[in-house]
Amino acid sequence: MQRRKFLRESGAVGVGVAAATMLAACGKKEEPAKAEAPKAAAPAVATSGEVRWRLASSFPKSLDTLFGAAEAFAKQVVAATGGKFQVTAHAAGELVPPFGVVDAVQNGTVECAHTAPYYFFGKDETFSIDCAIPFGLNSRQMTAWMYEGNGLKLLREFYAKYNIVNFPMGNTGAQMGGWYRKEIKSVADMKGLKMRISNLAGAICTRMGVVPQTLPGGEIYTALEKGTIDAAEWVGPYDDLKLGFNKVAPNYYYPGWWEGGPQLSLYINSKSWEALTPEHKAIVEAAAASAGVDMQAKYDARNPAALKQLVSAGTKLHRFPKDVMDAAFKLSQEIYAEISAKNPTWKKVYDDYSAFRRDQNLWFRFAEASFDDFMQNQKL
Repeated sequence: MQRRKFLRESGAVGVGVAAATMLAACGKKEEPAKAEAPKAAAPAVATSGEVRWRLASSFPKSLDTLFGAAEAFAKQVVAATGGKFQVTAHAAGELVPPFGVVDAVQNGTVECAHTAPYYFFGKDETFSIDCAIPFGLNSRQMTAWMYEGNGLKLLREFYAKYNIVNFPMGNTGAQMGGWYRKEIKSVADMKGLKMRISNLAGAICTRMGVVPQTLPGGEIYTALEKGTIDAAEWVGPYDDLKLGFNKVAPNYYYPGWWEGGPQLSLYINSKSWEALTPEHKAIVEAAAASAGVDMQAKYDARNPAALKQLVSAGTKLHRFPKDVMDAAFKLSQEIYAEISAKNPTWKKVYDDYSAFRRDQNLWFRFAEASFDDFMQNQKL
């Protein structure tokens, strides 16, 4: 559905403004090993005009900002339809494995899912563009590309072969660069570093001499504590504080150049989507947009206090050295060119994405960035 049509049709839902300003998010971050076959589930029930959907999340309930977006979406759909459209949100593993959600939606095992698209980089690199790629768009720019650029159109074309209709639903905003047992003073310090990192960021770090490690979230603390790994990236202060990384790795680096504006997505089985009435379609789109705004608002509101708490407990904040940033940027461009040469789908989407990014950075340089730079140096 095109944005303007959505704004006309969803006025009764009361969240049209949210759709126009949608900012949204991604959680963390486990390399999608080959997913288990999804367990069969009973088909959705639709009687007397009622609709019942199950939403499979890639996130556990403990990540309240991430799984919470799925819950917020479900509640809004139910409320907007007076209970005639029921959506139940299920945490990772309850219906299907966290990295089995694409297969589950594609096959109709579940009606919809909420996930970080770059988890499925192994299926096709193009999935990553729907979430975050190193040195990509920030959250506002991503929203602009999706709704006012060609992002939603191009990604809908891509997802059609997976029987999926996608909607943006969440964004963490720019993330931190992770936790390190020792300081990183130059790009030379990256060589031999055993780091929990994956996807395109892992590919770039590999060329910098890093040894990427794939670990589920629950194992990172122990690995850092025992020295099995030297560093790990996750999300940002609010989530990182919960996991206690500051107790075993004192150096906290920024920015997370691999995730400048990671967007989460709502995946809907195409047949389930087409079976909806126009009114229900408008409600689903509006609820996804509103849940996305809610997610980023939570991160933006909660990260400052969490960062203060980390610093007061002894965390040492460091900006990545310039030579690390320069090397990572150069390598990212080389890798994107290589992927474009072998994957025409990626090339079509990335070419449009990168052109949009170029114009966005020109604009942000003069207005947003200069204003932010001034304000962040004031003592208020």
